Amino acid sequence: MNSKTALDRIINKSRVHLYKPIQIAEILYHHRTEGGIQPSDIESYRNISKRWRDDISLRLVGRKSTSSQKFQDNLFESNAMPPKLLDELSKFNKKHKGAAEAYIYYKLKERLDLIFNLFQHLKKSTPDSFTLKEFLSMFVETSGLRRSVDKAYEIVVYALFSAIVRELRVEINMSIKNTNKELMKDFEPFIQKALGLDMLANFGSAIQVKHITLSEEIAEEAAGEILSDKIVLVCLDAEKETIRKITKQLDIGKRIHSIITSSDLEEWYVLCLSRKYREKLGKNLLKDLQREFAFEFPTISEIGDFIKDRGYDKISLEGEWKV
Repeated sequence: MNSKTALDRIINKSRVHLYKPIQIAEILYHHRTEGGIQPSDIESYRNISKRWRDDISLRLVGRKSTSSQKFQDNLFESNAMPPKLLDELSKFNKKHKGAAEAYIYYKLKERLDLIFNLFQHLKKSTPDSFTLKEFLSMFVETSGLRRSVDKAYEIVVYALFSAIVRELRVEINMSIKNTNKELMKDFEPFIQKALGLDMLANFGSAIQVKHITLSEEIAEEAAGEILSDKIVLVCLDAEKETIRKITKQLDIGKRIHSIITSSDLEEWYVLCLSRKYREKLGKNLLKDLQREFAFEFPTISEIGDFIKDRGYDKISLEGEWKV
């Protein structure tokens, strides 16, 4: 396997935010423009490249990787981009004045364009036109979004919880009444670790939602991102019992609060959007879904300026590198 094939595999397996490809691009960029690192020596970039990646991903997608260190370091294993292939890729990149970097960021732009279009579709949705099945199918059937379907399921659940909890006026025993956003942001680590509240959930409960499949890799990543003591798993109907058995053998098994299936979600969404409940729940549910979508997939428009700033727009990508 050559370095281009390895890079494409990583891009195709990545979620929308392309954290791992961005990390590769930044290693290539710093090697090309500054030197000081040796692509063949993993220790010269293993840790610092995470900071480079986070700086760029925060600028371009408004988020940074929260995966476990083990999962992040998988990037440099033999089945991904080991030092030998990274060295090969860096030589090509330097010879062609940043072509591999440009390729990665144009691939990111493709993903962000897909997300922007999907968000526009969501904003136009009404209780009459929206169907959960269609919304999720847009992720499943679009190659650039398929790997992010787990996040789509999670925002669907968070939005549903928000709408129902608000309408039922559910009170959580331990809640934050001072909603000073700056204070909450600054003390988020304390709130998570000391109080046990999941900041990912806007309804403020100590429950974290994770979509999970029978894919070992995705399951491992999901487990690495779980922070809360109580977990709600979301899965396909056919995989429910198998996942229940598998998770009992993992560290997270004791923390599983419940398992929700895709058909459960479809049934609840249909009910919320029905004429019976659309005024009380349906309209707010769509607003909650838009909010959760924007939080998970920020549609930041800086990618175009970034590409120009780096001079990637002046690089001609041809042959197998053509985007």
